[in-house]
Amino acid sequence: MSLEPRISMITLGVADVAAATTFYHRLGFRRSSASNDDVTFFHMKGTVLGLFGRDALAADADVEPTRPQSFEGVALAHNLSSRAEVDAAWAFAVDCGARPVKTPHEVFWGGYSGYFADPDGHLWELAHNPFMQLDGQGHMTLPD
Repeated sequence: MSLEPRISMITLGVADVAAATTFYHRLGFRRSSASNDDVTFFHMKGTVLGLFGRDALAADADVEPTRPQSFEGVALAHNLSSRAEVDAAWAFAVDCGARPVKTPHEVFWGGYSGYFADPDGHLWELAHNPFMQLDGQGHMTLPD
């Protein structure tokens, strides 16, 4: 047996599901009717984003809850078609309440990116990678 290489859902542990839901709604994410007071599901292209209480998520995984650190070792990436789109998306996220982490600029590998954090500190990278094309649905395509 092998595990098919895909991610069906990303669940973020958050301090306040309602507040986190409001933030992502401001970004333009569309909430599913499957959501309730304890968990929010957002429609994404090709996957689902879930928001669940941090302690409840730890309990579900049968691990000890921890308090967020300044860096959790994970970043979610949203790739865009141009540097201008990165700049516009980053400014929009900050206007929606994101904490600016790294202003978009040229990066060592030849692309252009910046970072913001959601209200719980989850990092999002907004990037333009001239070496990786986006298909018609905005999915990154990799060479074989």
